[in-house]
Amino acid sequence: VQLQASGGGSVQAGGSLRLSCVTSGIIFNINNFAWYRQAPGKQRELVAEITREGNANYADSLKGRCTISRDNAENTVYLQMSSLKPEDTAVYYCKSAWFGNIYWGQGTQVTVSS
Repeated sequence: VQLQASGGGSVQAGGSLRLSCVTSGIIFNINNFAWYRQAPGKQRELVAEITREGNANYADSLKGRCTISRDNAENTVYLQMSSLKPEDTAVYYCKSAWFGNIYWGQGTQVTVSS
């Protein structure tokens, strides 16, 4: 099983990024997915999640500034982020979940400068 996250980078405040998580080794369309982030010295926190039916939920931290989506044909989950703030700086991880089968990607660094 692999979850390959990419799309991170360094942007200025107010900028946008689109993160991608390409998966393999799982049956993509039955899994729920989520994006988490972890800033230095802080616990990993949920950013957004999307069910296998395509229903999305967002944490307050990025609500209104991000959109999670999935492409079942491409086995890929996306996180489109906009109006980024320095406090959004973190490593962003994707996660797949199907009952007790949970897998994490390796993370992609997002750095937002003021």
